[in-house]
Amino acid sequence: QVQLVESGGGLVQPGGSLRLSCAASGSIFSINAMGWYRQAPGKQRELVARITSSGSTNYGDSVKGRFTISRANAKNTWYLGMSSLKPEDTAVYLCNAIIRLESGGVYNYWGQGTQVTVSS
Repeated sequence: QVQLVESGGGLVQPGGSLRLSCAASGSIFSINAMGWYRQAPGKQRELVARITSSGSTNYGDSVKGRFTISRANAKNTWYLGMSSLKPEDTAVYLCNAIIRLESGGVYNYWGQGTQVTVSS
């Protein structure tokens, strides 16, 4: 019923920048919150950034001041701007959303993930 599709990952040098996008489609009534998580090999999945429908944001401590989450509500799309990238930012980045369906009910959805590799 709902799909989240990420784009924008890739290989970047330390200190570089990338922007990830996530687009939600399907029987969506509203999106209560949008976010990005990441998972590196051998590590737990961690919150990168999150934004609610009211515009409140929160960030993981390791990315504060370097990453920015934003949204284009009308398009059910959100973004993660990443700058001053470090090798430790290397991970699979997954978008996430809390979505109210047109048919009712609120559910948690995940994208398939996009690889971000920071390396020289």
